[in-house]
Amino acid sequence: MFKSIVEGVYASPQIGLPEVELAKAMGVVLIINNRPELESPDQTPGAEIEAAARAAGIAYVAIPVSHAGFSEPQVAAMARALEGASGPVLAYCRSGTRSTLLWALAEASKGADPDELAAAAARAGYDLGPVRALLDVLASRAD
Repeated sequence: MFKSIVEGVYASPQIGLPEVELAKAMGVVLIINNRPELESPDQTPGAEIEAAARAAGIAYVAIPVSHAGFSEPQVAAMARALEGASGPVLAYCRSGTRSTLLWALAEASKGADPDELAAAAARAGYDLGPVRALLDVLASRAD
């Protein structure tokens, strides 16, 4: 269920309470929720995931991304969350795609190579094509 993007960063479709326990067993120290609340009636509410994560000793942050796209504050928040984590991170949304795209944007904003980001995402089954031009812009600004 959890796809390794790079060492220590996982993306996942919507998780539930059992997946919080799986994340704990894998050593995850931070869960990032990239899914807006009430996006679909079958999703586990973020507050329930947060409570389970905190009870398991896992930090939790919500950086919701709608289908409208990404904003600079979301990219900055993701970068801060990733930088502040002292171990493996699990980011989730409906399919894992928005989480992977936001991870890549955050990394590009810190100067990571867009080609390397695209390759890592592709190995995990995700396509950064929808944000490729933005990756290039962010990476060039970080230089």
